[in-house]
Amino acid sequence: MIVDAHLHVVSPNLPGAGPLSPLLNEPPEKLAPLLRAQMAAAQVDHAFAMGRLGCGDSDPLGIDGTLRVAEHVPGLHAIGIADPRRTEPEFLAVADRQMASGRVKALKAYLGYLHYGPDHPGYVPYYQMAERHRTPFIFHTGDTYSPSAKLRFAHPLLVDDVAVDFPNVRFVLAHLGYPWTDDAAEVIYKNINVWADLSGLVIGGEEAFGAEERLDALSDLRDRVRRAFRYAERPNRFLYGSDWPLAPMPSYAEFASTLVPQVHQEALFRENANLLFRLS
Repeated sequence: MIVDAHLHVVSPNLPGAGPLSPLLNEPPEKLAPLLRAQMAAAQVDHAFAMGRLGCGDSDPLGIDGTLRVAEHVPGLHAIGIADPRRTEPEFLAVADRQMASGRVKALKAYLGYLHYGPDHPGYVPYYQMAERHRTPFIFHTGDTYSPSAKLRFAHPLLVDDVAVDFPNVRFVLAHLGYPWTDDAAEVIYKNINVWADLSGLVIGGEEAFGAEERLDALSDLRDRVRRAFRYAERPNRFLYGSDWPLAPMPSYAEFASTLVPQVHQEALFRENANLLFRLS
């Protein structure tokens, strides 16, 4: 079975970005059967879904929508969103209670979409929260889905600073910082507390993984990820993620299996996530 460390069941509400998929506008009772079918087809038994930015004072980490879907999907877990613009003590206190409930399995920062780097003081209370509750902290790194995002804030090298300053927090570079995969690999190589997921590297339907006109691009992508994987020298720090519904789970899992050597695939697809998220 597979652990999918990165997908979506609610619209993330990112500045300048349109809806990721019409599926995310469906009510939980309609979305859930589609998700269960995808998980079964890809042999996924645990999945971690990103929350929604800007849900207000009663849901500071934006997890309520994910939890409503999770009621219908066994093995679905919520990841909360860290908003560096909201650091009022009352707001953070409610967020801390959400964390203490055990229903939030990680926090995420949308670098680039929000024009703040990981070293912005507004993120510090959330790093402290992640450390206190022993949960991972995920960064969006690399390319963005919004023309109004600022890419310099999403460069994976910026995570090196906070990895050093917060050595007890486990940080994750979502999307391996693509297209800066070599830089992401260096951050992983240098810092024992930095991980990466391989989500969102290919977007589209099943045809995106086999169309003749995309074969060269897919080959180049494989070469870049394989090089980064070798350079990092930490096969226990890479995670599988599909970024569903931006790509079908079975097709993406098959593609991801070509990115790392066979000997490390059990680690990529399950063992590393078990360790990071303390599933067992």
